[in-house]
Amino acid sequence: MIVPMKRLTLLCVANEGERALESLRDLGCVHLDLSAAASPEFAAAKGELADAERATRVLAKAAREASPAAASEGADRFDAVRNGDLVGAVLKADAERAALSEQADVLRQTIRVYAPFGDFDPALAQKLRAEGVPVKLAQGPGQPPERKAFFDEMLPEGWIEVPLPAERLSATQAKLAEAEAQIAAITAALAAASGRMSAITDRYPGLKDRVAFAAAQDALATQGAVSYIEGWVPVDSVPRLRAKAVTKAWGLLVRDARADETPPTLIRPPKLFRPVAALFKGLGIAPGYTEADVSVPFMCYFSLFFAMLVGDGGYGAIILALTLWGWRKTKPKDGTRHRPALVRSWLTLLTVFSSATVVWGILSNTWFGANLPFARDWATVKWLGDPTYGHMMLLCFTIGVSHLVLARMWNGICKINDTTCLAEFGWAGVLVFMFFIVNWIVGIFSGIPTALYWVFGVSLLLVFGFTVKPSELKTRGAELGMLPLNVMSALGDIISYVRLFAVGLASVKVAENFNGMAMNLDLPLWLKIVPMVLILLIGHGLNFAMAGLSILVHAVRLNTLEFSNHKGVSWSGYAFSPFRKN
Repeated sequence: MIVPMKRLTLLCVANEGERALESLRDLGCVHLDLSAAASPEFAAAKGELADAERATRVLAKAAREASPAAASEGADRFDAVRNGDLVGAVLKADAERAALSEQADVLRQTIRVYAPFGDFDPALAQKLRAEGVPVKLAQGPGQPPERKAFFDEMLPEGWIEVPLPAERLSATQAKLAEAEAQIAAITAALAAASGRMSAITDRYPGLKDRVAFAAAQDALATQGAVSYIEGWVPVDSVPRLRAKAVTKAWGLLVRDARADETPPTLIRPPKLFRPVAALFKGLGIAPGYTEADVSVPFMCYFSLFFAMLVGDGGYGAIILALTLWGWRKTKPKDGTRHRPALVRSWLTLLTVFSSATVVWGILSNTWFGANLPFARDWATVKWLGDPTYGHMMLLCFTIGVSHLVLARMWNGICKINDTTCLAEFGWAGVLVFMFFIVNWIVGIFSGIPTALYWVFGVSLLLVFGFTVKPSELKTRGAELGMLPLNVMSALGDIISYVRLFAVGLASVKVAENFNGMAMNLDLPLWLKIVPMVLILLIGHGLNFAMAGLSILVHAVRLNTLEFSNHKGVSWSGYAFSPFRKN
């Protein structure tokens, strides 16, 4: 469900404003609008957090770039730096390294220009000029351009004079070598300091709290002797807020949202499906406050889409093994604490998704692009392995029509006390008819039952007659003119679910091809093992990564576009984010 929200205005004595914010933060149930913060205190807190995050990135990058031996050599540079000063020291070292890198780039460019002339002494050239010998360096036409010295007043046609360098080439090369050595030393020191990265990352929650509190102070307005702040509070948290207000002598105004106000969306799915909120957060989406909570069908169908798009039980087993390792790795050591809610939610989601993929692998007998001999005669394997691919397409279209009809029937039930519910039920009938049309087009069905034409006709009449009420014809009448296009769009929506078959099949075929490349190497066995293992690791690794990308593209699309369009969910909301400590 989407939790109802109340608009809150909290008033307190002006000199108690900061303490009121601290108490409100301890409650952790009020969403404040902190987007307009612009005070120097907010900017300073945000800058400190940004510096800490940048220092972490610098240390992580240095740890990847420097070898262990080099890192051990630079271990003493930051030893005397206290943890509280580590961010500043890291950023100072990084700025020094950046300046040296710019200097090195200039030196390299200088060397590229003057290396063809050799290691001559520019001071001697200047002396010759003073004695009347016209020494000139010049670059000629052609690719690559020719460079040489002339002792004449006039240069040959097409040649361009090059200014004398400031120093000998060997001196420039020595400066470059010194700069590169200093860059390497700083990188090694930063790599050694990466072992203390937790001293920075452990400060993140506190820094984020400072940013949020400074933003809340900006949102706290003062009129004379009274300060006030506005926000949103879930309806079931109002009693707790009122009780706190009594003890703190606050004034509260709690009211319903006005038509021109958009409350934040707080989703509270059934307990079994609560982890899907982490997926919404990861995708950065939230339904509008007045829309429906589609968490349950989203999680159910997403699990199915995940399994079919990955399409390989072996990949699912890898994800499941890594997830089980994650459960073990994040298990509290003292037995008293719980895993963070977000970590627990993601581990639960990955357990469900990977288990569904393993089950799909069992049903289709697909394991790393190969199959198990003893399972080839199983009924599900034979049915899904239909060489014409008709059964797989039928399954995809069936999943699609069930998904979309669910959305329309849900709408109809929600509007059961309104005549527009008949239009929603009519759309369900249109979708069923389109399901048969699609299967007939691709040759799965040989024809369409006569009764379905009557269903289609009645469904169209219901959609045309009850989508718009007579009183709304002036404002929404144009929607009826779009009915033919919307009917064709419904046909396209069902066809869109064939991507589950197409992408899953592509993943399996890629795995099969890499297996064939590895096994069919024309080499003796003792020479074959290493390249075979490399081909399998690279091939399946690439395929695994592409499977992850297909989930982000296709599984998310089918839920947030096709299904949501029929359900009427625009994902235009913003998530409820209470003001509380990290």
